[in-house]
Amino acid sequence: MAYNEVYKQILDHLSTAVVMMNDRLEVTYLNPAAEMLLAISRNRAVGHHLREVFFDVSGEDAIAVINETLRTAHPFTKREAHLRVGIHEVSVDYTVAALLSPGQSPSVLIELQQIDRLLRISREEAILANHQATRQLVRGVAHEIKNPLGGIRGAAQLLGKALPDSNLTEYTQIIIDEADRLRNLADRMLGPRKLPDLQPVNIHECLERIRSLVLVEAEGEVNIVRDYDLSLPELHADPDQLIQAILNITGNALQALRENPAQKLPPMITLRTRAQRQFTIGAIRHRIVMRIDIIDNGPGIPSGLVERIFYPMVSGRASGTGLGLSIAQDIIHQYHGLIECDSQPGQTVFSIYLPLENGHDGR
Repeated sequence: MAYNEVYKQILDHLSTAVVMMNDRLEVTYLNPAAEMLLAISRNRAVGHHLREVFFDVSGEDAIAVINETLRTAHPFTKREAHLRVGIHEVSVDYTVAALLSPGQSPSVLIELQQIDRLLRISREEAILANHQATRQLVRGVAHEIKNPLGGIRGAAQLLGKALPDSNLTEYTQIIIDEADRLRNLADRMLGPRKLPDLQPVNIHECLERIRSLVLVEAEGEVNIVRDYDLSLPELHADPDQLIQAILNITGNALQALRENPAQKLPPMITLRTRAQRQFTIGAIRHRIVMRIDIIDNGPGIPSGLVERIFYPMVSGRASGTGLGLSIAQDIIHQYHGLIECDSQPGQTVFSIYLPLENGHDGR
């Protein structure tokens, strides 16, 4: 077999995407991995300028960089670049190298490694680790708060009985009421204290109950749209826990819509269910997961807050306690799942991922 055929066979079997171009940056070759990554066939790409195949939207002119590599013959590597491929974007590491042969025009070789999944794994592992560490810290603080509250409340009751003027008991009652408020807050910080009641659960029955509750609270101000995949199987979970987790998110969406004076479109919340195959949660790849989306067309979450939205005591509302989303994440994590948030003005999406394979039943 000729050397060229051997090299071509090697390139065709690489998992790394490889693109070759001439000195005019016209594509001369793509291997199958590049066809899959760039969503274009070799026949359609060959002969076209690189800009027609993909475009680096990371803020650096990839064409200028490649021309500089051709001029100097120095290779160039870029990490975590975002390429526009058709209407989609992919995250890649790519390396550009010049291929020089005596008596021939130079060529350009680009190697691309898709890193979307690696970035997702890293981000989700950080979310889960930070959430667990923060929850442990908050639980410890809540215990320390509750310990002296009983003594404060008891002392205020005794003081109220010993006061000579009954009008002064108004002040001791304030102490008692505030101690009770702090105790309730500490109980919420500690989270649920009963074991889950595991049973087969139809997620759409849970969503219908949540929809009914939110419609009553919305008093006709917000429309709730259902977009269900009714073929989804049942989960083995505690329905009350799932309702609490999803209701915490849906309630936040309702408040955001009702408190948005600049709302132009009719306020709307969409409850959507789908199945996703070969999906990674943390470092574990699941054969199939259930995805529950809670979507609202409100003002969105400030970009600086999105990364911290699941931390306890972090809230985008002045009246919020910042515990609802943290508790929801904690509940979903019990079932080896995860909640993610993607927000921009006009659309906020909270996505709940729950594995559906055997063995991930919440025990």
